[in-house]
This record gives sequence, C-alpha cells and structure tokens, in this order.
Amino acid sequence: MFSRFFRRSASADAAAKAYDSIVEQSRHPDFYTRYGVADTLDGRFDLLVLHTSLVLIRLKGEEGESEAFAQALFDTLFTDMDQSLREIGVSDMSIGKKVKQMGRAFYGRLEAYEAGLSVAENEGTAVLSDALARNLFRSGEEAAADVGEMASYTLRQAAHLAAQDSVSIAHGQLTFAAP
Repeated sequence: MFSRFFRRSASADAAAKAYDSIVEQSRHPDFYTRYGVADTLDGRFDLLVLHTSLVLIRLKGEEGESEAFAQALFDTLFTDMDQSLREIGVSDMSIGKKVKQMGRAFYGRLEAYEAGLSVAENEGTAVLSDALARNLFRSGEEAAADVGEMASYTLRQAAHLAAQDSVSIAHGQLTFAAP
C-alpha cells in the first residue's frame, strides 16, 4: 500500500543511472594525471559540475522528458553532495549553508561553461579556457597548458553528447568519450 508513496519516478531512476556515468567519467585518473586537475574535494566537485553541466547544456531547450530528467539530475547531484558532506563530518547546522554555496557555484559554472561553449565555435576557446581556469583549476598562468587541453576535451565531450539522442539521455542512457 505504501509503495506508491516511496516509488521513485522514471526521471529519478534515469537521472541516477546518468549520474553514475557522470561520476565514473569524473573520476577518470587522466583528469588528475594528464590534465592537471587537483585531486581534492574541490577538484572532484568541479569535475562533477563540469560533466553535469555538459549534460544539462545538451538538454537545454528540450521539452517533456528532458526537462523532468534535467531537474532530477540536478536533484541527484545535490542529494549526493549533501550526503557526501555528512559523511566527511560537516555538522547538520552547516549542511544547508554549504549546499547553498555549492548551488551558487554550480549555477555560476553552468553559466560560464555554456557561454564558453556557445562562443567556442566562432571565436575560439578563450572564453571556455578562462572559465575552466577560474573554476576547474582555480589558478592562472601556471595551468595554461592544462587549461588548453581541458578546453579541447570539453569541446570534444560537448560534441559527443550532441550526437546522442535527447530521449536516450533522458532515459539515463548517455556515454562519454574517453578523456
């Protein structure tokens, strides 16, 4: 009788499946060894945000299942962030504040990556590289080579996601290209 109250929606199930793919891609060792992303909580968070942003940017403007999926994916990310903060010992009193900060960071990065991807076709990767340097590397000139490689990876990944059917993505069936 109570199962209908606790059953997850199809969008939530698809988002959980897609989020597993995002986490797997974000944890690929090449990001930390080849691309120079810091293997820290911040670096891992930023890679999750980058890959989640790429999926959300791909689905932007899609309607129906894609909208529900995009919201469920966002919710899945932040449920995981909340749980992760609790696991590392952040107090219950601080969780809301930390998650709110992470939410602001997420939206700022999403906007920056979307802007960078939108101008990359015509104006090159300078805007995207700047967004990656500020957010993913949190540095300046010392990461210039890594930023250029990461910008190229991000463009390849956006193209890879663009080639995938939005309905398949909304059902949690997405793939990433190898780093």
